[in-house]
This record gives sequence, structure tokens and C-alpha cells, in this order.
Amino acid sequence: MGSRKAFVRAVITGGAGFLGSHLCDYLIERGWDVLCLDNLVTGVQSNISHLLSHPRFRTVTQDVSRYIDVPGPVDYVLHFASPASPVDYVKFPIQTLKVGSLGTHNTLGLALAKNAKYLLASTSECYGDPEVHPQPESYWGHVNAIGPRGVYDEAKRFAEAITMAYHRAHSVDTHIVRIFNTYGPRMRLNDGRALPNFVHQALSGQPITVYGDGQQTRSFCYVSDLMEGIYRLMQADEHEPVNLGNPQEITILEFAEHIRTLLGTNTPLVFKPLPQDDPRQRCPDISKARRLLNWEPKVNLEDGLRLTLDFFRRQVAATV
Repeated sequence: MGSRKAFVRAVITGGAGFLGSHLCDYLIERGWDVLCLDNLVTGVQSNISHLLSHPRFRTVTQDVSRYIDVPGPVDYVLHFASPASPVDYVKFPIQTLKVGSLGTHNTLGLALAKNAKYLLASTSECYGDPEVHPQPESYWGHVNAIGPRGVYDEAKRFAEAITMAYHRAHSVDTHIVRIFNTYGPRMRLNDGRALPNFVHQALSGQPITVYGDGQQTRSFCYVSDLMEGIYRLMQADEHEPVNLGNPQEITILEFAEHIRTLLGTNTPLVFKPLPQDDPRQRCPDISKARRLLNWEPKVNLEDGLRLTLDFFRRQVAATV
């Protein structure tokens, strides 16, 4: 080990996306070298523009569903590439399936070739519309494979299966994080998820759209908490999935009211039919993360929303 290089190098797929770009920041701050791969289907260059001149950061426009060639040593492969909001994966169904299957296969192949550690960004969507609440990692889920959301759910479930297969068959040091609703700066306004939708509508003077009766629940984890959990999981000796998210549950109706209050707006709420297979409840059981990683979220919803709303206000001001 004495001749091993002093720096740690990570390849992050989807590095120009919301979560991927925050992960680039997090690792750069810790002295790592980062290579970002992104085809910019849903990621945006502006998320990483502040890193472009950094000596330890490189970005390559690459569709990871195609063969990946990365010269030089690699210590970690972190697979975050995928459309991640319902609007995006309904718009890009084939790409979503391909990045979850071929992209995961290619990135696992890279990790195997480089003797690198591997982390798969999976999702709470693996639980589908859950019949167990809150959702522990041991729950196998309730997913409609052929529904409109199935392209994302099944892509991630397959990704988990092939990741475990590479661990068992090839002894790749793999890790799987099941990410629950996460929010923060760099979310795309109006991307179809509750927070950006509500904020976009409120800031542009439109009524806020609530689906169903608004009694469905979500839990929201601030992005800095998620990054800390991911970093701890990368170092852990755990290969089966680990939930990361905030177990504080809130109804969508309460959440919409919260946004209105923080923005100081009285824009009306409008109710529309619930989309097909939209989960009624979504809340992580994080007892495994607490036990294995000594991790739990620290940022409360009020503080996290203020930081996020400041970002969105600047985005809206820049486009006016």
C-alpha cells in the first residue's frame, strides 16, 4: 500500500444532476478527485459550472448506457445517472430503463475492471405504493411493473439485483442506498415533484396543484444530510440496501400550506385526480442507518425549506 497514490478518485455518473452535483461538491471538499459523467438529458451544466476550473474536477459528456472507458485508476464508482422525477421518466421511459439496466451493468463493469468500490443510488420507489409503513429495507415492495411509473421502479429494482449479483459473483465491494424524497438547491423548478412544483406555481402566481385529497404523506430530507449518509455508507462494510431519508412525515396538503406560509403568499390550492400508482404513504424506517452508520437527519424542514426557497427565488428572478 506504500506506493498507492495519496488522492482518492471517484467517477460519478449523473454528476450534473441535483444529487450528483452535490456529491461532486461533497467529495471535492474532502480532497478527492472527481470525474463527472453526464449526458445532460436531465442534468444541467449550471449545477457544476462552479467546479469547472477546479484542478481536481473533470466532466465528460457521456451516456453511461453505452460503453464507458475511463483511463487511469479509479477508487469509487458512484452511479447516480437516471431521470428521477415522474415528469422526466414518463418523458424518457426507454432512457430510464436503459440507464438503470445497461448503465448499471457498464458502471459495475468499470468498478470490476478498476477494483473500485461501487455505490448504487437506488430509490424508495422500489417499495412502490407500500403496504408496510414505515418502509424497512426488508420489505419487498408493492410495484406495478407495467404502469407508467414502472419504467423507473423496475429499472432501479433491476439495478439493485445486478449490483448484488456483481457483489456475489465477482466480489465487487458494492453498496446500495435507497434514497427517499430529498430536496435542496439545484432542484429543477417545475420538475414534477411536490416541492419544486409548489414553489414554481406560487412564485409565478399560479394556483398550487394538490393531487387527490392531499392526505398522502411524504417525508423530506435536506440534501446535505443525504450526502453525509451516502459518504458514511461508502465507507461501511454493508452490501445490502440502506434507507436514507427523513422519517418526519407530513401530508402533501400540510406541505403545500407550509410553502405558502414561507413564501408569504395566499395563492389558492386546486385539487386534481391522483396520478396512477402514486404512493399513498412514503416514509423511511432508518433504524438500519442509525445502527450501521450512526446517521440521522439534522436539518429541520423549516431551515431546509428556507435555504431551498432562497435558491428558487434567485432562479425565478434570473428568468424574469
